[in-house]
Amino acid sequence: MYLCHICGNDISPADSKCPYCGNSQDDQKQDDFSRKEFSQKTVNLEQGLPTVDTALLRLQREIETAKMEKVRLLTVIHGYGSTGKGGAIRRECRKTLEYLCQKGVIVSFIPGEEFHRRHGRTKQLVSRFPVLATHSHLGKQNKGITVVVLF
Repeated sequence: MYLCHICGNDISPADSKCPYCGNSQDDQKQDDFSRKEFSQKTVNLEQGLPTVDTALLRLQREIETAKMEKVRLLTVIHGYGSTGKGGAIRRECRKTLEYLCQKGVIVSFIPGEEFHRRHGRTKQLVSRFPVLATHSHLGKQNKGITVVVLF
């Protein structure tokens, strides 16, 4: 069995297309990346009550590490903030992710409040990675997280 390089589902070596996402597999079957398990990782940026600068440095380090480990999705816990209006770490984290997306460092990201089945980008992401249907934050509209697509 191989893992589809797009959605991470098991596919037969005889299949030329993934039965889940429909992507062609011929070029990828010999690629080591396609044999690795679909992986996702959670990073808690608010652990230890860091400053905004420290949290942003940690975010960038975690993205670099996750990419080296071939992690495809990163769930970033940045918190919502204690004021009820959204905290500085959350705001600056999302600005940084927007910048990294524009620079091509990450593919995209979905704020937790948009991470539900009715949202267009989330629908596309769940279609691409069906394993996300079981993600613990899916549908909870959690403003304190962001899902980052790395590959």
